[in-house]
Amino acid sequence: MHASVGDARERGGEGVRPWSAAALEAVVVGIAGALLGGIVLGRVGLGREGAVIGALNGALGGWRGTYPWRRLDGWVAFALDTTWASPLTLAALVTHLVAALQRDRGGYVDALSRRTGRHVYARGFRVRRGFLVTIGNAVHGAGPNATVSARRQRLVEHHEHVHVWQGRWLGPLYPLLYGAWMVVGGVVGAVLAVTRLRGRAPFTKVVETCAYYLNPFEWWAYSRDGTWPPPGKVTGLGWRAPIVPPFSASRQAARRARPAPPASPR
Repeated sequence: MHASVGDARERGGEGVRPWSAAALEAVVVGIAGALLGGIVLGRVGLGREGAVIGALNGALGGWRGTYPWRRLDGWVAFALDTTWASPLTLAALVTHLVAALQRDRGGYVDALSRRTGRHVYARGFRVRRGFLVTIGNAVHGAGPNATVSARRQRLVEHHEHVHVWQGRWLGPLYPLLYGAWMVVGGVVGAVLAVTRLRGRAPFTKVVETCAYYLNPFEWWAYSRDGTWPPPGKVTGLGWRAPIVPPFSASRQAARRARPAPPASPR
């Protein structure tokens, strides 16, 4: 599921919302999140924790107007963030705090966040220079030129947004599966670097390729981004073709499938 900057503007992402509208949505969505999280997670003995996570996520998302309520995926995103993916939502809330302590509150990018189902920061929580990182429904490190650079926008919309939904669908399994691949892939990469690929590629590049670039979650995201194979990957190692078509190809196909408007009489 994907939303573009243009889509966000069509749904009200342009300009500043009235304070009263933002406050009302924050209260309503915060209460809804508390009730939903408390009831669902209460079935596994985590009702209080679920209510707190749901309330905080709902209030922040409502205040910023991130959930696209006019589309089905907006409701699905809110429900998953509040229940099944609540551990990742909790982690995202921690990164919001990190961003809030930075200059200019981490450089929150409203144009890439409003009615998209995600929060985007120019800085925020970062683990590696030059790389974006997605924690739950929060995307960090988009860069100061995120709203004017077509490449940075595509990274957010076509790559990181895929990770947002990977986390939603897989919930607490997502970081476990992602981390397990990195560990095992790193070991395999280290073995390949000192055996079959010795002298053919730098040790660190082979390890990074196996642990990060060949990670199925990254393979999917880079494919959707239209940049598979990525420049940092060791040539000829691992997956050679994209696993899915890029979003750009899907959009072009949709445009071609639209019936042409009737010709005007002359």
